[in-house]
Amino acid sequence: MKTKYIFSTGEIKRKDNSIAFKNHKGWNYIPIENVREIYFLNEVSFNSKFLDFIARAGIVLHFFNYYGYYSGSFYPKEHLVSGNLTIKQALAFEKRRLEFARNIVKVIAFNIYEVLYHYYRHDKKELKPYLEYLKKVPVYLEKAQKIEKILFVEGSIWNEFYDSFKYFLPSDFILNKRVKRPPNNPINALISFGNSLLYTKTITAIYHTHLNQTISFLHSPQEARFSLSLDLSEAFKPIIVFRTIFDLVNRKKLQVTKHFEKKLNYALLNEEGKKIFITAFEERINEKFMHKSLNRMVSFQTAIKLDGYKLIKAIINDTEFMPFLIKEKR
Repeated sequence: MKTKYIFSTGEIKRKDNSIAFKNHKGWNYIPIENVREIYFLNEVSFNSKFLDFIARAGIVLHFFNYYGYYSGSFYPKEHLVSGNLTIKQALAFEKRRLEFARNIVKVIAFNIYEVLYHYYRHDKKELKPYLEYLKKVPVYLEKAQKIEKILFVEGSIWNEFYDSFKYFLPSDFILNKRVKRPPNNPINALISFGNSLLYTKTITAIYHTHLNQTISFLHSPQEARFSLSLDLSEAFKPIIVFRTIFDLVNRKKLQVTKHFEKKLNYALLNEEGKKIFITAFEERINEKFMHKSLNRMVSFQTAIKLDGYKLIKAIINDTEFMPFLIKEKR
């Protein structure tokens, strides 16, 4: 199943059994078979006939504005609905929220540890205090008996991680403070754009399960309509979003002077920068690896969906839910 990205302005509509997109270069035809989702990164006009066509094919549309901010998703009518699972998911929120939230945060710490350890092995010994902090996270989480305390530990993990960038990224990509809306420098712009892409990938993955997108465990269900996607994307941020950023920046494939627009108080990826980032992001999320417990090759994209199935199993069978750990990759 494929992901399509539309970068230019234009018009999109149904043409027989294909998707037809027109921009300044003319018409382009996209066969609907095997399309899983479409990203719009510029202004595109369409009609309800197109939406009906897309909905019947089960394709999710994600919209970003010109500046690269995520605007929202067109989420077709759910075809996998289970009232029984929704009831059990809600009961799990009541009875097991702390347990699930702790495990999500535990996995964030573990996967960040693995990312940082790579640089530690390559002579970045300054990272030792950060690695030792991450090792202690399970202890801090066991002491956290309220969701606010667990969220505090999560926030501390990310702050430590951001602070460590100064030891392995070029000086113009050091993160002094995480600023989201709008991102005030190139590294904040990359993190916001990458996290939004991963969040939308997770929305699409959950759409193809029986899970209810609105019942989440680490994030508050009131936080966003698709708050479960926020939960399930957390384990993959260090592996997919940050590894993509570190690779592009350290290999100088993304440069401040060439790939960013600096406005008055914020920074944005320009079109060339977005294309470079998306290409690398797609390569990483579609990278296949041998899954230890499944004993077969899977992609990270599939691993996100598998986490959805793991959550369903934990809810129905009252078993432990442990999100994807990078050590599951053989």
